[in-house]
Amino acid sequence: AMAATSRHEYEMKMKCKKAAASSTDPIELLRLKCLERGANGIKGLGRTFRIMDDDGNKKLDYREFQKGIFDYGLDLEPEEIKDMFKKFDTDNSGTLDFDEFLKALRPPMSKARKSIIMKAFHKLDKSGDGIVTVDDLKGVYSAKQHPKFRNGEWTEEKVFLAFLTNFDSPDDPDGKVT
Repeated sequence: AMAATSRHEYEMKMKCKKAAASSTDPIELLRLKCLERGANGIKGLGRTFRIMDDDGNKKLDYREFQKGIFDYGLDLEPEEIKDMFKKFDTDNSGTLDFDEFLKALRPPMSKARKSIIMKAFHKLDKSGDGIVTVDDLKGVYSAKQHPKFRNGEWTEEKVFLAFLTNFDSPDDPDGKVT
């Protein structure tokens, strides 16, 4: 029998394939086309675009965008690709800001999920100042079981900073999560 997770993955792919066939929103269509490839489909497209960003400016022009779609193997009509680019290019600059593009592509979060995230944030934010720092993590998150702490490679502080990095702003990591 198929494992529950791979069955869930298969069902999601089929659901997305079916929805993509009738989608009229360019952003939704691209999202569904990515998710047809599995739960990490959007991440995979992100990786492809990072590689496609020839000049490394974290922006994609139309040519890079089109090539990224093609290289990722998404089956889209030229007109659909044009519509997608226009829809993502909100400031009509002729380029897409990379992080904005991926943010727009991510499915919207449900109220329940947002609520869980806020509860987790408030639990971590010991000082209650709206910022989670290394000091807030002490006593909430244990570094003792981390493999690099156990082998002496990292200090407790380094483990906490590495944990915070997962949630920090990629363009301006400061060890503070808001």
